[in-house]
Amino acid sequence: MAFNGTWKVDRSENYEKFMEQMGINMVKRKLAAHDNLKITIEQTGDKFHVKESSTFRSIEINFTLGVTLEYSLADGTELSGAWNQEGDTLKGVFTRKDNGKPLTTIRIIQGDELVQSYSYEGVDAKRIFKRS
Repeated sequence: MAFNGTWKVDRSENYEKFMEQMGINMVKRKLAAHDNLKITIEQTGDKFHVKESSTFRSIEINFTLGVTLEYSLADGTELSGAWNQEGDTLKGVFTRKDNGKPLTTIRIIQGDELVQSYSYEGVDAKRIFKRS
């Protein structure tokens, strides 16, 4: 249950380029770069409760590993997919509903940080969170 806790975004790598590849307009990209995202994760066995709060929205997501869920990104992009756990790694494989293209998200704990990596159409990005 290493993911349990509250995590606040500390820094990002290539995040703006990733958002641009996702088709997010420049104004939303600039705002998202300073969204002060905080993620609270509670894991019980294969069930997760995730609360995401930022400058723009707060949502709560419940999911079970391996079970398909529907999810909307902050910009309104709708996804369908599932999270799976591979050792100490959480891997989410999602399909965009608007164009059918895949988006992969990986969460891993490295030291005292939660590293959330994204991959979409050949563009990779990371957001690194510190436990708060």
